Amino acid sequence: MPALRIDVFTIFPDLVEHFCAASLLGRARRLGLLDVRVRDLRAAAADPRRSVDDVPYGGGAGMVLAPGPIFSAVEQASPPRPLLLLGPGGRRFDHALAQELAGLAHGQSGGFSLLCGRYEGVDQRVVDHLVDGELSIGDYVLAGGEAAAIVVVEAVARLVPGVLGNDLSAGDDSFSAGLLEYPQYTRPALFRAWEVPEVLRNGDHGRILRWRRAMALKRTLDLRPDLVEARGGLSEEERLLLEELSEVPGAP
Repeated sequence: MPALRIDVFTIFPDLVEHFCAASLLGRARRLGLLDVRVRDLRAAAADPRRSVDDVPYGGGAGMVLAPGPIFSAVEQASPPRPLLLLGPGGRRFDHALAQELAGLAHGQSGGFSLLCGRYEGVDQRVVDHLVDGELSIGDYVLAGGEAAAIVVVEAVARLVPGVLGNDLSAGDDSFSAGLLEYPQYTRPALFRAWEVPEVLRNGDHGRILRWRRAMALKRTLDLRPDLVEARGGLSEEERLLLEELSEVPGAP
């Protein structure tokens, strides 16, 4: 199975590398399932000070990442495409897009690349002539794209077969079926007068599956009704399942 390659271009490579070397991502890299290559934009700078930014034409506060080091870094690395700039104007990152990017492991490029902006952004010529698009993780402002890159790498990597160890885990996650995940419990069965639902303790796997499905529906209706609306509302089978849940003693 081919490894998913992700190249990350940043002026803070240690920040990204440290995260990607730990926990789930580090294990996936060691197993050869994930190939994350963190590229230092400063290494491609032409001057002795390794400058990567400059003042904006027309004036204004802050600095802008200059095109020279970015173009040089990308051209030297020949990274997998698409190359996506992390910025506010891009396509909103969600589970569906994470699945698309994870699937690129089997494509011609074998992966994708991320460019982390900083300061007031990047020179527009990078947007117009180098990257293949933009990607946003939400409508808020960060100091730079490194935190966003980490979000994207982890969300995508866990969808690569073998990364989670148990590939069924990703299928139960929130958003995988357009719903939030059902509630989870562990031992002890009784904690400070709060009891684990009886249905999870009786060993009837059929009932457990139906309860989990019903709870995922109820939780989504309560917390994210927009997700249910996006699915076209509830099916008749789902309505009956929720009615069945309401008849379970102690059900929320």
